[in-house]
Amino acid sequence: MEDKKFCQSCGMPMEKTEDFGTNKDGGRNEEYCCYCYKEGKFTDDMTMEDMIQFNLKFNEENGNPFGTQEEARKMMESWFPTLKRWKQA
Repeated sequence: MEDKKFCQSCGMPMEKTEDFGTNKDGGRNEEYCCYCYKEGKFTDDMTMEDMIQFNLKFNEENGNPFGTQEEARKMMESWFPTLKRWKQA
């Protein structure tokens, strides 16, 4: 069974072909979603904190599936540094 893939920038689950970003050559990118990565580059220049703020909006809009905004923030602050885009060298 294949492991579930998550965008290594925003954490979105990538399940369908159209969820995946694209490389410069138009091929599917296996690490980043279609919202974060197109044609071989990131769609937005943002910090990890910017991405957390952006994602908190979706937690609220979707009825707080990750708990309160504070709980969701704490979860993201611990998980996002493990994602490729935000990992410190």
